[in-house]
Amino acid sequence: QVQLVESGGGLVQAGGSLRLSCAASGRIFSTYAMGWFRQAPGKEREFVAAISRSAGTTLYADSAKGRFTISRDNAKNTVYLQMISLKPEDTADYYCAADAGVVSRSTSAYDYWGQGTQVTVSS
Repeated sequence: QVQLVESGGGLVQAGGSLRLSCAASGRIFSTYAMGWFRQAPGKEREFVAAISRSAGTTLYADSAKGRFTISRDNAKNTVYLQMISLKPEDTADYYCAADAGVVSRSTSAYDYWGQGTQVTVSS
């Protein structure tokens, strides 16, 4: 079992930056691939970024590529999402997820989910 807690969300101006953190506990963090997903009001949850167990592979949604960077610190049981050049369309609840299998873009591949952190980008 893995418990995940996101933090770092908030209100930022368009063009600004924000770093989200996801702290894990309950199981050995380094054995899980990790992902970030987001869900805007009235929309389905969508993939943002993912990182493999040893950080050798990273995946990004087209909307995130070039602006967002996913990283992990296994010694701190934490995964990060650094976001720059934020746009109003990035406004959403952001969720951290853990995957016991292969790193994936699919929500169905992930076994554990955090409660989410709100990101609001104003114009």
